[in-house]
Amino acid sequence: MKKHLLFILFGLLPLAITAQTVSPETLAKRAKRKNLTVKEWNTDEKSKYRWLDRVTVYDSEGRKIEQIEYATYGMKWRETYEYDANGFLVKQVEYNDRNKPSRIIKFEFNADGTKAKQYNYLPNGKLYSIKVFEYDFKD
Repeated sequence: MKKHLLFILFGLLPLAITAQTVSPETLAKRAKRKNLTVKEWNTDEKSKYRWLDRVTVYDSEGRKIEQIEYATYGMKWRETYEYDANGFLVKQVEYNDRNKPSRIIKFEFNADGTKAKQYNYLPNGKLYSIKVFEYDFKD
């Protein structure tokens, strides 16, 4: 009985490990974005005045690590992103127009790499809500 249980446990372990890896398609997209900064600009049609609309920054792995939204008067909001060793988003911090944290979001994942839970925190670290993800695949 113990041998069968160990065989089953070790037989399923590689499945759990491979389920936490990132897909080849995602890796290909990330490869194109390594160490990239994308700036989006708006131009007023009449005055031809041009202003920065959004900046997105990617790390050496091609993962989005920061995004900043601007208006004509300056920064509207900013978000930063942190990833685990498997490349999954585990933390997102949202900042207001004064660059002060307004919300902290942490994520948990299922064995297959899909989101399981999202924990929403106030800037002081107090948990204020939990979102649970449920997946219903239809054939």
